[in-house]
Amino acid sequence: MDTPQRAEADAAFLADFATMSSFGATPDGGVDRQAATGPDIAQRRWFAGLLESRGLRVVYDRIGNQFGLVERVPGAPYVVVGSHMDSQPTAGRYDGAYGVLAGAHAVFRIAEEWRREGAEPRFNLAVVNWFNEEGSRFVPSMMGSAVYTGKMPLETALAVRDRDGVSVAEALAPTGFLGEGGGPEAAFCAEIHIEQGRLLEKAGTPIGLVTASWAARKYEITVHGDQAHSGATVMEDRRDALYGAALLVAYARELADRFPGALHTAVGRLDVYPNSPVVVASRARLLLDLRSADEEVLAAADGLLNERFAEIEQTANVSIERTLSHAWGIDPYQPEGVELARRTAARLGLPADEIMTVAGHDSTNMKGIVPTVMLFVPSVQGVSHNEREYTADEDLLAGLSVLTGVVRDLAEGALADPDH
Repeated sequence: MDTPQRAEADAAFLADFATMSSFGATPDGGVDRQAATGPDIAQRRWFAGLLESRGLRVVYDRIGNQFGLVERVPGAPYVVVGSHMDSQPTAGRYDGAYGVLAGAHAVFRIAEEWRREGAEPRFNLAVVNWFNEEGSRFVPSMMGSAVYTGKMPLETALAVRDRDGVSVAEALAPTGFLGEGGGPEAAFCAEIHIEQGRLLEKAGTPIGLVTASWAARKYEITVHGDQAHSGATVMEDRRDALYGAALLVAYARELADRFPGALHTAVGRLDVYPNSPVVVASRARLLLDLRSADEEVLAAADGLLNERFAEIEQTANVSIERTLSHAWGIDPYQPEGVELARRTAARLGLPADEIMTVAGHDSTNMKGIVPTVMLFVPSVQGVSHNEREYTADEDLLAGLSVLTGVVRDLAEGALADPDH
């Protein structure tokens, strides 16, 4: 692609990004388009139109994952590239959505090159917008890719209900986004994402080569107490579920402070019943997670947490029900994919550093079934899941260039044939 063509293609990407960011736009510059809400549905329809306008065929699988297909090799599997366009409430514009649009524009560029050159690739191309990656409306996160990869049964996912009692199946049924099949068969996968941290920015490096994801343990916890009058009930008689939950929230932070820099902890959701100003809570439900790049640190923190459960039960006079909903160790990406991305960045004259991902991404599901390449671009000040989230245009475009090269090489057989 010569310089005027590249400039035109880059401008088209940035224009499409601005349009995409208008769906669910919030007053402070972010977006709110949780899975299968009105803004999410609207941006999916816009995205389908964009893909179709560039000659891609749009299909949906049984959990609502959205695919745009370029089939140049009849019957061959696909290089699946993309991320997610759903968001957290009052989230940033870049998280996930950048990866979907970059994937689309990478495919547009490659397909046009193939058409112009009469190329015969080894694999087809599929842009993907995974359903409910964020898990803000429907728990758990990364639902669409979990169903696609067989990590979560379809029936289980469709039955999940939001806080208003609406199931995934009920939310998707009127949208037209529920297909009948399992989606296109993947041969390889690629995803690009903002880092959501500060390492690349601090190093002045435009491209991150993701080598592995941190280990994690995630708990679903219910603290059981006893409903009582918040004024009249004497303190020693109270079985306050919210008090017990508060002790857990505080201890999660104390745990992180015991392993400075090596452990991340969070309570991301807290539901209290009956949530009345004059009633002692009888039940509190929360999601608590521990993450570390050191599995020994994670095991030690998990042991301390489990000891604390018993202490809190005694201190607050409550009972705690806990379920380990998700757990995984250090989970590497295929090294041959990392090296492919490294060569691509070098060819483009772009510095690249190896980096681990703390956050989960759809590619962490995909790398369990096919070789997968994960790329990062810098996040200014590491801000994410926040309306102030920002990545500079030049970094967005640099990432798009590397992604385009990686996807082209994958489709032309670079990892299927190491000597390619």
